[in-house]
Amino acid sequence: MTGQSVAYIRVSAVDQNLESQKELLQKCAINKWFEEKISGKNTDRPQLQAMLEYVREGDTVYIKDLSRLARNTKDLLNIVEYLTNKGVALKSIKENIDTSSNFGKLMITFLAAIYEFERANLLERQKDGIAVAKLKGKYKGRKKVDKPANFSEVYQKWLKREIKSIAAIRELNISEYAFYKFVKESGSRSGVGGNGEFSTTQLYDGDVGTQALPSTTGAEENANG
Repeated sequence: MTGQSVAYIRVSAVDQNLESQKELLQKCAINKWFEEKISGKNTDRPQLQAMLEYVREGDTVYIKDLSRLARNTKDLLNIVEYLTNKGVALKSIKENIDTSSNFGKLMITFLAAIYEFERANLLERQKDGIAVAKLKGKYKGRKKVDKPANFSEVYQKWLKREIKSIAAIRELNISEYAFYKFVKESGSRSGVGGNGEFSTTQLYDGDVGTQALPSTTGAEENANG
């Protein structure tokens, strides 16, 4: 299937310019450009979200380098997985990575292995730290978060896909971890996210504040044409 060539370019500050990235990607016969001046600390970026919603099966997303797409391995892997699930390839010029090729897939596998290794080491250090704190009588555990009074109302809107998880989290003013904890307690109907949304944080990650990527549900695909 022949699709469009889509470019995503980003700089972190408004006083920086995008011209060098544009010049580099011009030779890729880009059909659609998404550009923004914003930090890459998380995936809550308007043009990134717009690009992820826009691409369709057979498309290829071009970037100057992987750091333009994400600043940490976890976000990068989740974005790549999201694109792959939509049948979209990713090509990074600097690293010469093409996720539609065997070599590109191998590189992503290496990145995933590195992330899992780093994650395991982090959890081990956390476990050791907790053990030491318990011995010293200083460990108090995770701070208990009370369920917001309007959770049922927001939860029902989320179940009906009237709002996405990130909107629900903001409306409730709680962490993503707490939100999915309450969702699990309420009997979510479909795994991570409950409503088919692709979340960058699993239920028991312990991470908070990571933004959700767009949904790949059929309803949204149809709505977007």
